[in-house]
Amino acid sequence: MRSNLLGLLWGLLTIALIASLGCGSPQYRQISLADEQSEEPPAPNRAGAVPLRIAVAGALSPRETRRSYQELVGYIGEKLGRPAELLQRQTYAEINDLVRSGGAELAFVCGGAYIEGEKEFGMELLVAPQMFGQTTYSSYIIVHRDSNASQWEHLRDKTFAFSDPLSNSGRLAPTYALWQMGQTPESFFRKFVFTYSHDNSIQAVAEKLVDAAAVDSLVYDYTIARNPQYSAKTRVIDRLGPYGIPPVVVHPRLSVPLKEQFMAALTGLRRDERGSRILENLMIDRFVTVDNRAYDSLRDMAQAVRWQR
Repeated sequence: MRSNLLGLLWGLLTIALIASLGCGSPQYRQISLADEQSEEPPAPNRAGAVPLRIAVAGALSPRETRRSYQELVGYIGEKLGRPAELLQRQTYAEINDLVRSGGAELAFVCGGAYIEGEKEFGMELLVAPQMFGQTTYSSYIIVHRDSNASQWEHLRDKTFAFSDPLSNSGRLAPTYALWQMGQTPESFFRKFVFTYSHDNSIQAVAEKLVDAAAVDSLVYDYTIARNPQYSAKTRVIDRLGPYGIPPVVVHPRLSVPLKEQFMAALTGLRRDERGSRILENLMIDRFVTVDNRAYDSLRDMAQAVRWQR
């Protein structure tokens, strides 16, 4: 059954899954999309301008991420007077590696990946999106609409989908909830998998490939708005949080002028028609500066469960 579940998830969702479902420490493959750039410094284009490399963590599946963020990346490049490239990787760890190595000048990351990058190499918070008037979000625990589950205890010995090993809403927050119950994913669930994007997790529940999943509330609301068929197939049984919203980050040694240019471009999106349309398409009100202490609850949870990659 284990191999069949792996095969179904791989074939239907085209995602990377952990090799061992719920047995021991999760191991995951690092997969780079074939059409993305390497971590070597980019070569100047024909006009002599060095492209900006902007990485986007895979909260959404690769195709949906590119569709959603490509115009924003192009807009940032135009505002800075340089071509800009959208970089994608399969895991949040790979996005962190891009920032750490200088392979990306700017990155949109998960809160869990941010606190990990901050701990490892001083990853720096630049701005964060404000959505629905808030700079916070939650972790939703979802089940199929037909499920009898209405609380955590009903998920014992069930199959469960996390999104990414470094995801806050898709791994850290639900793991902390289990820790408060005296449990771990290994002891509580019969099997668990990593889907490597929240919309893949939603689809896995909707198609009954797993019994439940932990997903980013913002991605859930975004996906439901654009794929309403999922609203008839899934429902939320718990809301964890709120937590500091997934931020936009840079390497701490990035030049101050470039940091300031990135900040000006992002916070100024609402000032023109095109920028406002981009924000509307992403369901973002605006980009704003936020206090780094907004992520303290994530740091506390990570310390409590002794987060390890």
